[in-house]
Amino acid sequence: MKARVAVLAGDGIGPEVIAEGSRCLAAVARLFGHDFELTALPFGGAAIESEGDPLPKETLAACLTSDAVLLGAIGGPKWSAPDAPLRPEAGLLRLRKELGAFANLRPVKVHPALTDASTLRAEVVRGVDLLFVRELTGGIYFGDKRRDAEGASDVCTYTVSEIERIVRVAARLAAGRRGRLTSIDKANVLETSRLWREVTQRIVSREFPLLTLDHMLVDAAAMHLIRSPRDFDVLVTENMFGDILTDEASMLAGSLGLLPSASLGSGRRGIYEPIHGSAPDIAGRGVANPYGAILSVALLLRHSLQLQAEAAALERAVADALAQGARTADLAPEHGRALSTREAGDAVLSRLRGPAAERAPAR
Repeated sequence: MKARVAVLAGDGIGPEVIAEGSRCLAAVARLFGHDFELTALPFGGAAIESEGDPLPKETLAACLTSDAVLLGAIGGPKWSAPDAPLRPEAGLLRLRKELGAFANLRPVKVHPALTDASTLRAEVVRGVDLLFVRELTGGIYFGDKRRDAEGASDVCTYTVSEIERIVRVAARLAAGRRGRLTSIDKANVLETSRLWREVTQRIVSREFPLLTLDHMLVDAAAMHLIRSPRDFDVLVTENMFGDILTDEASMLAGSLGLLPSASLGSGRRGIYEPIHGSAPDIAGRGVANPYGAILSVALLLRHSLQLQAEAAALERAVADALAQGARTADLAPEHGRALSTREAGDAVLSRLRGPAAERAPAR
């Protein structure tokens, strides 16, 4: 098949990890006989420097005409001052809004070879396989904002239709997994959360009666993620709660650098990015973990391009590399050898197999 992918490497370690993701995407195209056109575009802080806008018009136009967007990380000290006139994050919020990417999928799966990499005990994290579905274009991040000399306010607003559509996405995913959906809110305090809980209950009971639905307050969920993470299957929540909880959940797997994400709308086009930040303190040193970016490419193949076998082949290559000890500095044991970003990418590419190899009998 032919596909166009907009590549927004961004800032900090973004270009380093996206380089490895792009290599893997190109390798999948060669092995499986596809034609992927990858177009590099300015975005984030780098675009502020070169174009005076974190999301230049040309970048947005290219994203809107592509089949998928592969994104690195954005931001850094240069643009983080409180009085900064332009922030890279504004470009990311606008990109999500313009592409209608309202559903953020963040899978957290603990690889058997990495139970020692988590800060939690192996018996707590072993077997964890959960999926966060975070509402991405509503809530406090997009509400009315005000600031004056006496104070500031950020308004959190949700409509019934916004809640309905994200709950349906999460419920469909839960139906294809273990059949359990946990909705996270703060209904004991917030009116938006009371609406969230009411709408979620109605949608699931009427449209997905075979699912097991639980409601959990966000503070209790934060505790439960650390105490008994295997209890969770699919978790659905609003924008800010999801932002915070998914970073917490990443530590179950051992490192932020391991985890991918997909931001989807009503169609197939999506934004795919590792969940980590730009990590300016290690940028340019070649030590960043590219596995989250590479696994984001697998999500891109699965959700936007509908290439299930190709996605599974890339995920197997990552799993095999990790099983055989291919670890970057954030995952390496104290006295173990750490791979560079490029070497980790090489480890995945050397284990990536095309369709002929998948059909070959074991010898």
